[in-house]
Amino acid sequence: MILLSQILNFDLSVDRPENNPGVNLPYQLALPTYAATAWYHHKLPGTPPKDLPTFVQSVERFAMGEYGLALQAGAGLPQARRVDIANKLHNITGLPVWYILKANLRIDGGEFEKTLQDDTGLSTGRLDTRFSGVTLDPLSERSDYDPQSASISSAYVSAFNAYVRNQLDYGQGRLFIPSSNAGRDWDFKHKAPGSPFPSRGAANVMPDLADAMKRNPNLKVMLNGGYYDLATPYYEGWYEMHQLPMPQSLQANISYHYYQSGHMVYAHPDSLKEMHDAVAGFIRATDNVK
Repeated sequence: MILLSQILNFDLSVDRPENNPGVNLPYQLALPTYAATAWYHHKLPGTPPKDLPTFVQSVERFAMGEYGLALQAGAGLPQARRVDIANKLHNITGLPVWYILKANLRIDGGEFEKTLQDDTGLSTGRLDTRFSGVTLDPLSERSDYDPQSASISSAYVSAFNAYVRNQLDYGQGRLFIPSSNAGRDWDFKHKAPGSPFPSRGAANVMPDLADAMKRNPNLKVMLNGGYYDLATPYYEGWYEMHQLPMPQSLQANISYHYYQSGHMVYAHPDSLKEMHDAVAGFIRATDNVK
């Protein structure tokens, strides 16, 4: 199984987690992506780290340690400790201390995208935070659009339309809609393996993957993600894999590959080559045909 830019548990999404108070993991799991983005856009105070993977790994430890404990404390967090955490968040995200304090140490994806480059009138991308675009509304709370989609989506739409209409001779006289609002009315109820009824909460298919791996202990899983993906942060995927309800021994069946790209890893030529080679190697290594 090859996974690209995954999300298995929507309770972990950093898109408006404030609507689910008491669940702080989305802020923690997105923090390494915030840090990578600030590093890329030269927004880190002081001398920036030279090596991105080493830097984000240190942020991962902070996110699950000091930061996580501070968020869990909630209203009981002492003010001095609150200011200390805000300063540490400033050092790894570039966001102003006053803004972090005003946000109660919790900044969601859209707020980060709007605020990181606010001093230059730019909004940061969501699907790929390497991208920037002119802010539509300087007074908005969060980004009003995705500069990455604005930059490259038309190329994919044009290529798809040309292919299906000219090569497949399909779609003549039909309107192609690149995206819709169907998700607003989508039924996310999901019946996990062994459950007597569908879940009424956010969609979570982690039990399904764990069940598949337990039923087939030879199943190998390859996880691919981009450091600059704020739609499905790479560390969120790592966390999900390490929380699968299955024997510890099956964790050896999972491999991880991260790239200096975004949600669509292949949009970065060097990362495209890296991912091609990694996927080809994974397929060869798991091929049972001798």
